Amino acid sequence: MVRAPYFDENGTKKGAWSMEEDQRLIAYIERHGHPNWRQLPKVAGLARCGKSCRLRWMNYLRPNLKRGNYTQKEEQMIMELHKKHGNKWSLIAESLPGRSDNEIKNYWHSHLKKISRHNETNLIKEIQKTKTTSEDVSDDSHHILESSTSMSSSHVELNMTLYRKEDSVASWEIWDGFSNNFWTEPFISENALGQDYSPVSWYGSEAEDPFFI
Repeated sequence: MVRAPYFDENGTKKGAWSMEEDQRLIAYIERHGHPNWRQLPKVAGLARCGKSCRLRWMNYLRPNLKRGNYTQKEEQMIMELHKKHGNKWSLIAESLPGRSDNEIKNYWHSHLKKISRHNETNLIKEIQKTKTTSEDVSDDSHHILESSTSMSSSHVELNMTLYRKEDSVASWEIWDGFSNNFWTEPFISENALGQDYSPVSWYGSEAEDPFFI
């Protein structure tokens, strides 16, 4: 609802602009520009304050002004700039040629604010889901590693036990072989060599034997 025009206690007009006022403001700015908004109403013949003239020109009357029909690219840019600058609408409007800060502010509160909150909520949920999945995978990997380590240790212990048993059997076999052959080795050597170890053979012939001298 548009507020009806009226004059305040200082004689400054408030409320909606008339078509005549718009034409005066446009004609003056097209001829002289707007070097000083505070002095402009007096020289342009307008019973308005400088701020009201500036907002009327920037948000409604300037020739390159874009109104409505925001593109997807512009919406994305507004949301990104709002994350960076917050509610500094004039700073955001500098990156969107033809868009006024007032219109961007209204469009943000009426449309983009809900979309931005929805996107942030989905992003947080996605991050939490990814974190939970990675933790589950890490736990599974840890359990698998522990199981494989335990199996490896059991395998090593089993091999060591078998090795000790085999070593013990082999040692007993060697000792038994040595004990069985110990008393037969001299006889085997004597028979194998075919030598006679009688006393006569030690001194040669009977002539050389001292007992026969």
